[in-house]
Amino acid sequence: VQLQASGGGLVQTGGSLRLSCAASGRTFSSYDMGWFRQAPGKERDFVAAIHWSGITTNYADSVKGRFTISRDNAKNAVYLQMNSLKPEDTAVYYCAARRPRVGVVTSRAEYDYWGQGTQVTVSS
Repeated sequence: VQLQASGGGLVQTGGSLRLSCAASGRTFSSYDMGWFRQAPGKERDFVAAIHWSGITTNYADSVKGRFTISRDNAKNAVYLQMNSLKPEDTAVYYCAARRPRVGVVTSRAEYDYWGQGTQVTVSS
């Protein structure tokens, strides 16, 4: 699976952005998908994940109520709607895919494929 993230940019505090991740391959619908982010000098942290069926989602506490992950298996795409953005949301955002299995979807070690990242900058 090859992943291509897009939709990042510069936005003011309180603004919104929608990130997209386009996936290649006919087996996209069988993968769990996740979004992670990495700020300068920090580790890559979990943001959100969605089950391959789209039924179950998980969020980091820091984004609950502000971010929404969704997917469209017909379009081989996963999205991250980000509202009420804060300066601390500034980071490079990565989408990732994992084969469904028992494990912790919040751990980056669980993911098998990664996109190249898209920069999100929130100005104060």
